Amino acid sequence: MVYSYTQISQYLRCPRSYRYRYLDGWRERETRAGMVFGRCFEKALGAYFGQEDSAAVLFKEWDAYRDAPFEYRKGESWDRLFHQGVHLLETFARDNRVRIHSPKKNLQVKMLRALLGGSEFVSYLDAIGDIDGQHCLIDWKTTTSRYSTEPEGLLTLDPQLICYSWMSGISEVALVVFVRKHAPEIQYLRATISEEQRQEFGRLVEATIGQIEGAQFVSHTGIRFPQNGCLSCPHLGLCLNNEQLVAANLARRPGANDLDWLDELVD
Repeated sequence: MVYSYTQISQYLRCPRSYRYRYLDGWRERETRAGMVFGRCFEKALGAYFGQEDSAAVLFKEWDAYRDAPFEYRKGESWDRLFHQGVHLLETFARDNRVRIHSPKKNLQVKMLRALLGGSEFVSYLDAIGDIDGQHCLIDWKTTTSRYSTEPEGLLTLDPQLICYSWMSGISEVALVVFVRKHAPEIQYLRATISEEQRQEFGRLVEATIGQIEGAQFVSHTGIRFPQNGCLSCPHLGLCLNNEQLVAANLARRPGANDLDWLDELVD
């Protein structure tokens, strides 16, 4: 069986939600404009490093969703996201702080790791390159707000970066955060992941997979006001037996309950 960071993190957040998605076949409908735009923007970044017209690629990719019935945040629109994306691409080019040597090899890098019991773990690293001359693995993020940088060392606790460091053996990691706000900006955030953290993550993966393969899918609700993790979960309608919520947020994949472990491997 093949596992990914997305699967492990979803199980740790809520085992029941994991079962709904990976075993029962319920998938979230693509209704959030920002999520889809982020994927289009990453393709434009790939075009930039391939010395193509990145703005033209962004337009082509995003234009496919011009009439899609997306949910936009207040003040957002198709045009506004596109212009923010072009501004961010232009700023990224002016900054000129990131180098990706051999883009075909070092963008969307697939890595496989053998696990005990014959399973595998897969990751797709956004990039391996240099930031300000420092060799590191790089993860692109698009967001509407700046990432916190205090207290010092906070980024070393990011579980996805720890996962990628564990998979690659590269200790230097970085987030390049493209902030879509009124005045778009880019954050270049770096951290160093220790060998101890990598080993600890490996133990977490083995323990979690043991629970998954032991069919331990207990409910783990996120109701605790004022923060409420269940409200952001696409599977909420299933837990509440609310057919209207299910129809609005989910679509069931044909052949559900077939243990399709490879349904999504992009982290």
